[in-house]
Amino acid sequence: MNELSLEVLFAILAVLLMLSAFFSSTETGMMSLNRYRLKHLRKKGHKGARRASRLLKRPDRLISLILIGNNLVNFVAASLFTVIVIRLWGEAASVVIGPIILTLVFLIFAEITPKTIAAYHPEKIAFPASSVLVPLLKILYPFVWFINTITNSLLKMIGIDTQNHSGETISPAELRTIVNDAGPHIPRRHQGMLLNILDLEQASVEDIMIPRNEIQGLDLADSDDALLEQLRSLEFTRIPIFQEDINNVVGTLHQRNVSRVIDENGNIVRKNLMEQIREPYFTPESTPLHTQLVNFQQQQRRMGIVVDEYGVVQGLVTLEDILEEIVGEFTSNMADQIKDIHPQSDGSFMINGTATIRDINKGLNWELSTLGPKTLNGLLLEKLESFPDASVGVQVERYKFEILEIKDNIATRVRAIRTDAKGQDEDDD
Repeated sequence: MNELSLEVLFAILAVLLMLSAFFSSTETGMMSLNRYRLKHLRKKGHKGARRASRLLKRPDRLISLILIGNNLVNFVAASLFTVIVIRLWGEAASVVIGPIILTLVFLIFAEITPKTIAAYHPEKIAFPASSVLVPLLKILYPFVWFINTITNSLLKMIGIDTQNHSGETISPAELRTIVNDAGPHIPRRHQGMLLNILDLEQASVEDIMIPRNEIQGLDLADSDDALLEQLRSLEFTRIPIFQEDINNVVGTLHQRNVSRVIDENGNIVRKNLMEQIREPYFTPESTPLHTQLVNFQQQQRRMGIVVDEYGVVQGLVTLEDILEEIVGEFTSNMADQIKDIHPQSDGSFMINGTATIRDINKGLNWELSTLGPKTLNGLLLEKLESFPDASVGVQVERYKFEILEIKDNIATRVRAIRTDAKGQDEDDD
């Protein structure tokens, strides 16, 4: 090496510097690749993605290969630079000046700069580099195997098994974060639908059912004229049929079959009515929504009667109710989607007491607890511990409610507003 000129030595040092930068940037680029985009590109046949995927299947081998190359280059560069410094400034300078200059040069040009570029543009670095790493791994495989055998043994001693690598699995919470961070790649409405699908397992049939006091159906104990009038006025596609009491549901009637139960004179033929009734489908109130959606599909049903653990009817749930949890209504304002919530000019909201706590939270972005009562009326009764008269105020955490109207022991009109910690309206801030 003493026979080589300084120009040649500097040229060799520059090449080593570039090789060090290559290994440093490759390490960061490979480890910064988005695994899910990588899988997508691999399925589309992208050659660089395929090579990178093969290398990342064994990250321990990939890291060993890169570090072998990087450390080998750095050691050779350090020895070479020592020779250059001795020639320029003598042996004394090689002890102090040499390491300082070499460290600064390698930090700037072979570490920080290339790694920063690779962190911001991992695919542009990793995919081309994989074409070099694949054959290099074959050449250096004995060294990589030897080092991996030692390191993997040490890792097993501390409880880390490199053979059981499951880094590509994600939890629902992580998937939610990915959807939220998708930005312009997924339209906002589609993001909302995907998040709503994830929320199905957190809600049950009880959260979205139509309460039993709001179920509109046919009571076979009524007269023919009463039944005929109800058939003309009901707007629902599927009609529950019961005998005297809603707990005695005998089946459901589809509107398309109504013409078959009425004769040419416009009278109901009860025999035909019973023939057109389909047996009822019952579902427990605690059934998760995602399970109920599958049950509707398997049973080929679109409506279920919700019962509690004692078999008492609690309400009614339809396939449309679950689908609305996913796609919502076609309106830009969530509060407008819920017919029971009406914004007021002073910043408050007029809410029907039968509105569910879950709908209120979704429509107004509030945080009322859903662990107790499911409706606003139930929440107010729980706080008051009695059936109140009108114009009664209730404070529930940061939310203030005023009952304005009561009918049949149900709050039909409630004024609600959210307040801050000091009890002042947040809208006044």
